[in-house]
Amino acid sequence: MHLGLIAMQLLTISVAKPRLIEHGGRRVKTGIYKEPVATPVRATALGLEGDVQVDRNHHGGPDKAIYVYTVENYRHWERVLQRGPFPHGQFGENFTVSGMPDEVIHIGDRFRVGTLLVEVTQPRVPCFKLGVKMGDPDFVPRFLHSGRVGFYLRVLEEGEVRAGDAIVPVRMDPLGLNLQDSMLARLPGPRQAEIIDRALKIEALSQAWREDLEKRRRALLRTGPDPVP
Repeated sequence: MHLGLIAMQLLTISVAKPRLIEHGGRRVKTGIYKEPVATPVRATALGLEGDVQVDRNHHGGPDKAIYVYTVENYRHWERVLQRGPFPHGQFGENFTVSGMPDEVIHIGDRFRVGTLLVEVTQPRVPCFKLGVKMGDPDFVPRFLHSGRVGFYLRVLEEGEVRAGDAIVPVRMDPLGLNLQDSMLARLPGPRQAEIIDRALKIEALSQAWREDLEKRRRALLRTGPDPVP
């Protein structure tokens, strides 16, 4: 499906302050508890002003400045889990959007939203904190295997956004690896090596994913189909 045929919109902007949660008998700091804001927000190369990114090894930084989740995925989880409606920000995203399902958006796609120019860098890989937020540790593998994981953005041009802004496609990556398929690079299966090779050819791919996939590709070459854990 061509991106220009889909109406995309920024529905909600959410940010968080650090919060302590209990996990495995210890207290852990997290920024996953995002809450919507009504005012315009400035975005820089390191993320949204007023938002905390606690674990910079796995979240945040220039390659993962903004996390995006589409409202179509909200409807899916509300049906499957028979819960909801969930408030925007429930999955820890900064931008809740419409018209951007994982099977349509590609790593390397670029968009204009407000005065920002942004680029898709990788899908989201969930950690245990999402399970804590959802009240179900088993939700993390379900989320991972669903292909409905959302994606991170790199900010190419800093600026300001507000809820309701249109999201305008600027460029579709010519290699056309959508987010849903890209998750197969991390999962055992007949297409894993193919997807890894395709992903590694994408210039916009985040450095963290590039290093991880290069490691997985080397392991596949040595041992066959068994992936890196």
